[in-house]
Amino acid sequence: MATSGTGTGSRDPSGGPGEDPRREVEETLRRCVERRRAQAGSLDAVFGAQPAAALADLVLRGGRRTRGAFLWWGWRAAGGDLCGPAAADVLRTAAALELLQACALVHDDVMDDSALRRGRPSLHADFARRHRQEGMRGSPEAYGRAVAVLAGDLALVWADDLFAEALPGGPVRHAAEEVWRAMRAEMVAGQFLDLHIQAAGGASPAAALRVARLKSALYTVERPLHLGAVLAGGDDRTVGALRSAGRRAGLAFQLRDDLLDLFGDPERTGKPAGGDVREGKITYPVALALARADACGDDRARAVLRESLGDRSLTPRELARFRDVLTALGVPAAVEERIGRLARSARRRLADACDDPPVLRGLADLVRETAGEAGSGGAGEWG
Repeated sequence: MATSGTGTGSRDPSGGPGEDPRREVEETLRRCVERRRAQAGSLDAVFGAQPAAALADLVLRGGRRTRGAFLWWGWRAAGGDLCGPAAADVLRTAAALELLQACALVHDDVMDDSALRRGRPSLHADFARRHRQEGMRGSPEAYGRAVAVLAGDLALVWADDLFAEALPGGPVRHAAEEVWRAMRAEMVAGQFLDLHIQAAGGASPAAALRVARLKSALYTVERPLHLGAVLAGGDDRTVGALRSAGRRAGLAFQLRDDLLDLFGDPERTGKPAGGDVREGKITYPVALALARADACGDDRARAVLRESLGDRSLTPRELARFRDVLTALGVPAAVEERIGRLARSARRRLADACDDPPVLRGLADLVRETAGEAGSGGAGEWG
């Protein structure tokens, strides 16, 4: 069990992050992105002014910096020294995580043909609009998708470059690179399984949970905690406890996100309600509803669920009917109960990783927020 340095205020006495590192993560990310955008402009003015600028705007426009915060707290829990020189590099690694997230968001929007991201047109939709406005040749939609794919690739390049620059030498570097490589592969595997299940047209609740873990839960909580602990040179017990807590909190995060897509306020989430339904995604709540409808022989519920999934023209009234079916089957209550159990279990595991009260409090608060528990303020947009 690691005991980290003191952290009694929002900033420590040396001026670094204290109980909430997200402001410093944001500032570090801003500096890094502005530098990369300028470098892109030096290659070609249009490249810098269009895909690089659009990516920079997306990265800096929103998001809770949850992944960066978990990385920071994992580092603190494993003994990271606030007053040492490594803190700045940890913040840069946290910024790299946010860029990796941007890559995932841009590519996910292309694959799902999502029109909005963080309250504005998604990158592929925006570049299709530009194509039409400028009277360019070819298909606006194909152009928009292609430029967005390149912008997502650029986000990955920026993330990898920043991550490599921030790493220390020696065994810590090798261990951190292993975590980073695993995390990227897990993201791709999860995205593939999500697409595969949609195309196959069915999934059990267990399969939906596997997709949720690979596609989102791992790189949102477990791997950031893991990476932070490795950067601090944490022992096996500390790393194991943090990963165990992160596994539970990450799944709670994704289940909350699934509920927000169905029942959330678009003003807070930044995207229309029911997007997953219109895209035909069989998330855990939907898979659970289908399983319960089958188990009780409810043909009407089964018909509503099947007819709605993948219907791009689904109206608000039809979405409300879909929600009513889920509620009648007890799905929202069951998912909420599972989220609560996962979050409580995660907080218990945190106590095995760290005995520094401020660090433990920071981690526990972040888990509550991530799970969207009452009073946490965590029911907004996660991307």
